[in-house]
Amino acid sequence: MDEKNYIQILEDSLESKIDLLRRLQVLCQEQAEILKDPNASPEAFEENIEEKGKLIDRLSALDQGFDAFFAKVKDQLENNRDQYRDSIAHMQEMIREITQRSSNLQVLEKQNSELAKAKFSQIRTQTKEIRQSRKVVNSYYQNMMKMNTVDPQFMDRKK
Repeated sequence: MDEKNYIQILEDSLESKIDLLRRLQVLCQEQAEILKDPNASPEAFEENIEEKGKLIDRLSALDQGFDAFFAKVKDQLENNRDQYRDSIAHMQEMIREITQRSSNLQVLEKQNSELAKAKFSQIRTQTKEIRQSRKVVNSYYQNMMKMNTVDPQFMDRKK
């Protein structure tokens, strides 16, 4: 495989990475909506997390592949900058876009983290209230059941 093919693979890898980052951004926005929705199901949240995990795994694999291919053509690119000027400029532009998207994703993830903390805190509070209500109801029923039973009584028939 010659250097031009490697450079094309690098460019394709960067384009794939941009696409994955776009999809991750959409999933992060969906996750925020799920966390804001009081009626959202835990399954929807879990599905979203799993899909994000798959995309992140693919992103990591792309990064490793990019690093491996870049190592093979780094010297060629540095020694022949004039010959590969357009490709280098295009890759630099894509890397800037990747950096921008990555920083935007970090901001979204931080916001989602705060939303998740608030949501889980709210769920814990609701759970405590439900447990407390159950105890009160159970106590009430136990007391009511005791009222309907008549304690054994002895009558003194001797007078």
